Amino acid sequence: MSGKSAGTEHIRDFTRGKIFSQLIALAMPLMAVSFIQMTYNLVDIMWIGRLGSKSVAAVGTIGMIMWMMNSLALTSKVSAEISIGQSVGAKRIDQAVIYASHTTSLAILLGVFFALLFIGFPHPFVSFFKLQSDIAAEAVNYLRIVAFGLPFAFLTLNFSGIYVGLGRSDIPFYFNGIGLVLNIILDPVFIFGIGPFPALGSAGAALATCISQFVVAMLFVYHLKRKNGLLGKFPFFVRLHKRYTGNILKLGLPVAAMNMYFSFISMNLARIASIHGGHLGVTSQTTGGQIEGITWNTSQGFSTALGSFVAQNYAARRMDRAWKAYHYTLFMMGILGIIVSLAFMLAGENIFALFIPEKAAYEAGGQYLFIMGISQLFMMSELTTQGMFNGIGKTTIPAFISIVFNTLRIPLAVFLAGKMGITGVWWAISLSSIMKGIVSPIWFYFLQRKIRSASR
Repeated sequence: MSGKSAGTEHIRDFTRGKIFSQLIALAMPLMAVSFIQMTYNLVDIMWIGRLGSKSVAAVGTIGMIMWMMNSLALTSKVSAEISIGQSVGAKRIDQAVIYASHTTSLAILLGVFFALLFIGFPHPFVSFFKLQSDIAAEAVNYLRIVAFGLPFAFLTLNFSGIYVGLGRSDIPFYFNGIGLVLNIILDPVFIFGIGPFPALGSAGAALATCISQFVVAMLFVYHLKRKNGLLGKFPFFVRLHKRYTGNILKLGLPVAAMNMYFSFISMNLARIASIHGGHLGVTSQTTGGQIEGITWNTSQGFSTALGSFVAQNYAARRMDRAWKAYHYTLFMMGILGIIVSLAFMLAGENIFALFIPEKAAYEAGGQYLFIMGISQLFMMSELTTQGMFNGIGKTTIPAFISIVFNTLRIPLAVFLAGKMGITGVWWAISLSSIMKGIVSPIWFYFLQRKIRSASR
């Protein structure tokens, strides 16, 4: 069965029309959502930074664990974007409904499982970072609280993937924007205590995050379940069928594994940074990584948009439109990469001081941003090209590239840290990003030649 079903009249078709304007219309809300997610963390850091660099280190380490969880949640999100996007391109809305139900069911199962795991057994995860005892105790408390929001975070990412696959990236932007505003309001209330609310410190930031995640998830649920909701009020929890589940895992697992492995490598680098630079080393990496999200999230937003655009055109055999979209995106990301690189290299300390006003902390953070500034343009090249790979269903290739060069970061960091101290860790990160940004587009160049030859 094919054709339209209830709630499909607002689905966007990218197989015809002006490429640049469609790409921008899809990418801008996605980029805004990425910035919103980044701002969640930066707002927390800005407030927690007033408690001291030790609290920032505690929250930053848990942020890496949550990063790994968000990476796992990409299994359902990315597969929803690709499978639903390709179903729309092939005019199979009935199939899009089935995929939406399956990815949502998977998101629920994973979110609940890991929430229970972290609530019941937080100590083994925190002990990995080799933190001082007082910082570790604060981190355990923060992890237990923030874990309650994991099921809602998994659902939010999954629902966002569904909307992106349908060409409606504006809806996730609106809902996540509401969550950000709520988080901004609740953070100082719970962290420092305002009115009848007691001061909870970093635990208050965790509570504010959980409440915000719950509200965003419920907004998605309401919008999908209302009359004339997209895809006709599809069921959120179904018995998983082998065929669809297998395709979901085939599409989503490589991307999830790539990002999970990336976060695991970053956790190991934070451990090395803790050994060579103490809590200031951890603070520089975790907070500096959030600031670096300016370029990472921008590129990720455009990469996701490009992937959705390409998925529809690939299924409709309109790859000429996909190639043009890729070139447009590379050009825009190149300009932004140059601007951000100059900002990091020329004003790194001033940027870092906005979040943590301690002199020793922003001096160390300035070194981190200077070294990262050298590789920003290459990072954007890698992520943009990843969108093309994902759109044509070749998610394994960018995952392989990422895993290989991210793995090299560990021995390189150990070697360089022994020679240069803590900055050696930062150089290991930057150099590997440069290599990924070179290898990824070269690999795609040869792949596109193969695709074009096969289509003749």
